[in-house]
Order: sequence, then C-alpha cells, then structure tokens
Amino acid sequence: MLHHPSVDSATAAPKLAALPKKRGSYNCGRCGLPKKGHTCPSADGGPAPLLPRSGHGLRRALFSDEDRASSALVPALVDEEVAGTPVPEVVEEEEKEDDEVDWTEEAMILPTSCMVEVLKRLSPMELMRAAAVCRGWRGCVRRMWRSAEELRLSVSPRSQIGFVGSLLQKCAGLSRLTLRMESDVDATMLACVVFSLPNLEAFEINMTKNTVNRITGNELSRFVSEKRCLTTLKVEGCTNIGFLNISSSSLSTLWLSNLYCISKMVFKCPNLREISLDFTRQENDSTDLVTMMENLGSSCPRLTNIHIASIQLCNEAVLALTSANLRCLRMLSLVLGSRITDAAVTSIVSCYTSLELLDLSGSSISDSGIRMICKVLPETLSRLLLALCPNITSSGIQFAAVQLPLLQLIDCGMSISDTGYHYESSQEKLCPNIERSGEYTMCQKLSTMKSQRIYQKLIIKHANLRKLSLWGCSGLDALYLNCPELNDLNLNSCTNLHPERLLLRCPNLKDIHASGCQDMLIGAIRNQVLNEFVAVENHLPCKRLADGSKRVQVPLFIQQISDGKKQKRRQMTQCIVHHV
Repeated sequence: MLHHPSVDSATAAPKLAALPKKRGSYNCGRCGLPKKGHTCPSADGGPAPLLPRSGHGLRRALFSDEDRASSALVPALVDEEVAGTPVPEVVEEEEKEDDEVDWTEEAMILPTSCMVEVLKRLSPMELMRAAAVCRGWRGCVRRMWRSAEELRLSVSPRSQIGFVGSLLQKCAGLSRLTLRMESDVDATMLACVVFSLPNLEAFEINMTKNTVNRITGNELSRFVSEKRCLTTLKVEGCTNIGFLNISSSSLSTLWLSNLYCISKMVFKCPNLREISLDFTRQENDSTDLVTMMENLGSSCPRLTNIHIASIQLCNEAVLALTSANLRCLRMLSLVLGSRITDAAVTSIVSCYTSLELLDLSGSSISDSGIRMICKVLPETLSRLLLALCPNITSSGIQFAAVQLPLLQLIDCGMSISDTGYHYESSQEKLCPNIERSGEYTMCQKLSTMKSQRIYQKLIIKHANLRKLSLWGCSGLDALYLNCPELNDLNLNSCTNLHPERLLLRCPNLKDIHASGCQDMLIGAIRNQVLNEFVAVENHLPCKRLADGSKRVQVPLFIQQISDGKKQKRRQMTQCIVHHV
C-alpha cells in the first residue's frame, strides 16, 4: 500500500532536499519485481518466488553507469548462491553487500593486452568486421593495425587495388609483407606498396595457378631503388622481366623464379648475401648465364648463398663464377645443368674451399668428381645433394660417406637407377631368317642374350648423418645403414630393394618414406625399426652372494631402477612409416 507523508515529514522536506540523495534500487530486494505499485508477497511471511534464470539483468528506462554494471553482474552471483541456500537469507546478505560492493565499468572491460592477443589470431577481413562492433573494439583494432610488423594477405580476384591500398595504409609501420596473388598482378600493386609502406623491409609475392605476373624489369628495378629500407625481395612468376637492372645498397636477399629470356641482367648490390634465380625449363631460353656470372662476382662481393636452376648451365658458366673468387661463398647450388662435368667440379673445389652445401643435382658428374669433392672439402661440407646424376654409382656415395665426417644430409635420388640392355625390336630388324650349317649368325647370338640388369648395394656407416634420401633408386637391391643420428630416410619408389637385404641400425629414426615400395619391404622395415616381432631381452641385473661364491639374478620384485636415463634408453623411438 502507498503511505502518504505526514505533516512533519512534509515540513522537513525542504531541509532534506539540500542533502545529496543516494539512488537506490528500483526493484524489490526480496522478489526482484519493480517497486512501483507493488506489494511484496513475502512481506507476510510467504515464500519468495524464484527469479527466472537468464544471462542478463532486467532492462530499465532510466539507469546510471553503476546500475548498468550491477545489473549485468549481480544476477550471475545470485544464481550461483541460490542452489545451496534459501532465497530469503541470500537476499538479506545481498542487501547488506549492495552498499559495500562498488560495481564499476572498469571491472567489465577486458584488458587491452588480452584483447590484442585475441585479435592477432584473426584474418584481416575478420578484423575489419570486429572493428564495427563498438567504439572500444574499433580503437583496439586500430591500435593493433598501427603496431603490426608482419602481414600475410591473400588477394582474391574480387578484391580491388583500392581495398588493398586502404588496408595497407592502416599498417604504416609494417616491415614484412607477403601477398598471395589469386589474380593477375602488375605495377599498380608495387606503386600501392611504395605509397603505403615507407618502412618496408621484406616483400614477397607468391603466384597461384593460372595467374600471370605482368611486372616488367624496369618497374621492378624502380621499385627496388625507391625502397631504400628493403632487405629481402622474393617474386614468383617473373616471365615478363625481359631486362633487369637492380641497384640497392640495402638489399641482402633476392629470389626470382620463372625467369625467361633475360636480355641483360645487372646487379649492383654490394651487400647482397643470398641470391636465387630459377629459370623456366624451356630449350629456347636465350639468357646469357656466362655474362651474368661474371657480373655477380664483380658487383656482389659478399655473396654467401647462390642458387641457380637452369638447363642452360654449362662448364663455361661455372668457370665464370669461379673466376669471380667470392671469398664468402658457403652454399653453392647449380641445379639441372646436364652439361656440367667433372671439369667444372675441379674448378669449384679449387676456388671455393669452405663450402658447407654443394648441390649439383641434374649434372653429369661421375664418381671421380665425388672423390675430388671429398679430397678438398672434408672439414667443411655438411650437405651434399647429387640427385638426378646418372653417372654416379653406389661406390661413389659410400666413398663420400667415409671421407666426409661432417655430413648431415645426402640426397642421391634417381641417381642409382637400373640399367638394362633390351634387344626386342632390334633383333627382328637386324636378323634375317638365314640359317647356315656350322655357323652362328648374328641373329642367333642376339637371341641368346637376355636383358641384363645391373643392381647395386649401398653400405653407409656414419656417426653424424641425419637425413638420407634415396628416392627413385630402382637400381638398388641391398641397403645396410649404421647411422645412430639418422632421423629421416626416404625410400620412395625403391622398387627393387630386397626385403632380406635390408639392415637398419638407426635407433633415432623418426620418419621413413616408403611410398611405391613392395609390401614385403614395408613389413621388413616395420620389423626392424618398430621392433614388433623381437622378443624382449632380459634386463635383470646380477649380484654376488654374501660369501662371494657366485652371481645370481636379482628377482623382479626386488629390482628398483632409479635412474630415468636408463629407462629412456630401453624405450624404442616412435618411428612413422609413410607408405601411402
């Protein structure tokens, strides 16, 4: 019921009006319903009705910041307390604590550092959607854009250059940018990057399938000259370069792929340390590699890593590179040069005696070239790659494993292939149907000859070897490995490897690739590496009796092993055999 104020209270009203009024709750403290026009049923001692469970408080027409915070958090605490105690007691405790607890808006705000960690895991499109949630999120997203150092962006065909430009302008402090182009790219993208990112240090363009890179050599050279802070540049699909003249004092890493018919290539980069040039696999490529090698030696004296992949590589290009006398060179990779012979290997090892990696995959070197490598580089060479070299044999690889103690990687895939002599169609053409008594014709001699297949065996015992690749070695029928540090073995397409001639003494093996191998070979690998059919050895120690007369085995219930290292030694390393 509504009670009218008395006369005394009416006269005292002006005096009390001067005092600040403390705003209370608009809801009943017992049942939670609005107080206006409300008679609480629990006033007569009846049970208070339970409030419906909901994730938010009751909405009000007028509220302050303090009421907003309390209405959002207090009901959750009440719901947790109701399950174990009567409601009236909880309400009384809450009424007492309402004046003591100060629910402010700061208690509801997630710390900015936590918010940034959450937003870092979102894509750029999701970040733009998160910025539209509220003002606080928008400020946090804006702060994260400004502090970003690296961005990896996938540009779809529907994305326009204006969208990419507006996105890059938000990241003015960006230092590393990677663009994965799903559509054609031209010099407009380079201009957008130059305008938006003044402090860019690393820039990479990756092209997807069926996309075209229309950037020319002049445009790329202008981009490098304008970005004076650029240290790393990686561009794919450079089929329209034509002419290249790169001049930069800050550039240290340069990767260009799919190069084709470069009329002139000039590099003026005194601080360049790594260069990778990958040419197309076309016979009519007219690039002058000899002149390019000479220019590298004169204008880039600090080169440490060189990778060149071209079918036009020859001995003359290698001799031009060795005449440059790059004293800092540590890694040399000349791939797919079928005209590179042992003479080029001789010039390489005579000029560069500190090589740590040598990749001559696809060349025509032989076992004598491997012996020259082992004679000059026994103390530095740690990675040797000789894949697709048809003139080397298993004896040359064994010699390298013995003479190079620091080797950690050997790749000789498709090098040990089976050779046979087949005379099927030639017999019918060269042998006439003529038979003479007492004489053997040429036809009879060829008919008695069978197809000869030469198989080889490979024995490697090495203390530091960690990765061995023998993919496609179909001429290998026996393999014996004793490499305690080996953890990766590639036997893909070793079709003629005999299961009974396989011996693996490699306790640290983790991955074995055996796709395209026989099922019996895969079973032999599992038997040796995973130790599925080997009986458990008896590890019970022996002790002498008290009188020292003889030794007896300690019973199992008395044995106590306290050293954890011994237990780890007995456990087999988990190895995965990939054969799908």
